[in-house]
Amino acid sequence: MFPFCFEWMWDMSHIVFMGGLWLALITIGLGMTYCICRAFYDTYIRKNG
Repeated sequence: MFPFCFEWMWDMSHIVFMGGLWLALITIGLGMTYCICRAFYDTYIRKNG
């Protein structure tokens, strides 16, 4: 189920599904990035500052 496959059809169900999938992946990615940056800040900057 990739957009570059020739069987792909851009109907409403695919658009909603892919939109929800990318929204969830972006939310998880931003959350993990925040946690990693916060851990780095707490470990190295706040400890030495």
